[in-house]
Amino acid sequence: QVQLAESGGGSARTGGSLMLSCAASGSGNYKVYDMSWYRQTSGKERELVAAIDWRDEVTYEESVKGRFTISRDQDWLYLQMDRLMPEDSAVYYCNAVARTGPWLTQVLNVWGPGTEVIVSS
Repeated sequence: QVQLAESGGGSARTGGSLMLSCAASGSGNYKVYDMSWYRQTSGKERELVAAIDWRDEVTYEESVKGRFTISRDQDWLYLQMDRLMPEDSAVYYCNAVARTGPWLTQVLNVWGPGTEVIVSS
């Protein structure tokens, strides 16, 4: 099994910065491939914020381009959030696609429990 744990959420003022971190861990043989950050506000669907695949190719949701930076270091995922706006307030979730098993044949789509970000004006 593979687990994800986010950290770094909290409160910031408009224009401020926060950095989210996500650590992947597991037991047995596993390998993490694509990782991404999603966010969700009450009453809305979870939306993709940024993603980085196993080749380190990145994609961003349009509203965060130029403000957020996704990066990874092996099984750690980061999201540097700058020039925060109240609209960025949400629960942020880390997501990973991983393979487990002796031959890495079992594919898992794993979610962290989420970390809340609150941006005030």
